[in-house]
Amino acid sequence: MKKIALTTLAVVSFVFASAQNNDQTTKGKWLIEANTNFGAASASNTSIQFTSFSDDGGSVINIGAEVGYFIMDDLALKIGLGYGSIDKGGDSESLDSFSYKIGAKYYIIGRIPVQIDYNGASTDQNQDPSYFGAQGGYAFFLGDKVSIEPGLRYNFSLDDRFHADAFQLNIGFVLHL
Repeated sequence: MKKIALTTLAVVSFVFASAQNNDQTTKGKWLIEANTNFGAASASNTSIQFTSFSDDGGSVINIGAEVGYFIMDDLALKIGLGYGSIDKGGDSESLDSFSYKIGAKYYIIGRIPVQIDYNGASTDQNQDPSYFGAQGGYAFFLGDKVSIEPGLRYNFSLDDRFHADAFQLNIGFVLHL
């Protein structure tokens, strides 16, 4: 019974979301986005993340946001900025970083956001990582101005001497203006 109720709720939510007006992604509109980040810790990060590692006392703290402008219907150019700190725990040094991102986000049929971008960071240890990122997900519009966009992201490292590829699960909270 529980599975039937959850399936019915999911179908009703999908139909409701699909029936709404899609003026949020038209040319000339803006978006402001804050993402959560679950997955591999990365020195280049424009999302919001607070993680602690119980086994060694380390932690990851990031705060950031992204802004985009729709240059045509469903296509936005985006930039993002963030600040982060990775503390590896114990006596090891922490890694502080200032992150940036530039890319494009396209909404397929106005509901399926896909994004490609270049992102990187300036760190205090001369290990400045850079990545090519790709992500996709689904946009649940909660009215005219707000959407929640869960998605999967993969960052391909452009310099694997210091930093590896990173797989992430993001939940984006987007304000459409």
